Amino acid sequence: MKFRALFVGLVAMGLSAASVAAEPIVIKFSHVVANDTPKGKAADKFKELAEKYTKGGVKVEVYPNSTLYKDKEEMEALQLGAVQMLAPSLAKFGPLGVKEFEAFDLPYIFDGYDDLHKVTSGAVGQKLLGKLEARGIKGLAFWDNGFKSFSANSPIKKPEDLKGKKMRVQSSKVLEEQMRTLGSIPQVMAFSEVYQALQTGVVDGTENPHSNLYTQKMHEVQKHMTLTDHGYLGYAVITNKKFWDGLPGEIRTQLEQAMKESTEFANHIAKEENDKSLEAVRASGKTEIYKPTDAEKLAFKKALVPVHKKMESRIGAETIKSIYEATGFDPSKL
Repeated sequence: MKFRALFVGLVAMGLSAASVAAEPIVIKFSHVVANDTPKGKAADKFKELAEKYTKGGVKVEVYPNSTLYKDKEEMEALQLGAVQMLAPSLAKFGPLGVKEFEAFDLPYIFDGYDDLHKVTSGAVGQKLLGKLEARGIKGLAFWDNGFKSFSANSPIKKPEDLKGKKMRVQSSKVLEEQMRTLGSIPQVMAFSEVYQALQTGVVDGTENPHSNLYTQKMHEVQKHMTLTDHGYLGYAVITNKKFWDGLPGEIRTQLEQAMKESTEFANHIAKEENDKSLEAVRASGKTEIYKPTDAEKLAFKKALVPVHKKMESRIGAETIKSIYEATGFDPSKL
């Protein structure tokens, strides 16, 4: 009788172990935007590909719109292992102590997507992601949002047109210095508060990729926008390092492939969404869109590139130089 009970117990234990072994690895992917944004769509694409390539060995649970953690909480949650994956904006890494990431906020550091991707897809980008590891974070990829345009309620054709304007910026020392260099008054403000601030005149203008401007309906309360393409807004997809290092090698390889393809999808859709949003703003007739001449754009560049030198002591001259070398940018030739 004892032998039979022992046998039944062992069988039960065996079945239990088998069922545990069959349980998928769960990745909680938290982000703070809607599903229908470029980042939201890219997160869903990663879920689809990760589950496909691991044949169900991994289950990705996507939590959009801050449903799991709010903007300020999610980084700590990742470091503690309460969530496995995030895609925060690059401006979030400065407060974490990795100020080199603030190079992405520098005005005119990238002359379009080709230059940008030489950095984000190359050795410089990998080196920057590697700097996160000391904080228990593994950087996996860069995802684009887009290039920014200035908007205000009066025409913007030259740098002097922004003098004295109260301009909303993300929390970034670089962006604050950018606005001060133009003679503007930087106003650091949460993204969710910008529409009302523009509507009530608390701020005069702002800077945004076109998809942000349109989806937040800022074009309804901004009469003018100039296609300056002066700055970049993007994200880094990150994971908890301990969790990532603990994955079986085969699973990790499959997830790396899913991330590679998701990144290509993310960057394609970000550009597509920005182009569509620009046309939607134009079609609305509420915002006058101005495309500067080459001479006018050069004037903005000459006004703003000195911010690079001013921020060297904060970001690191070596990091800025490495981006110049990767893209071929020479500020002395402006």
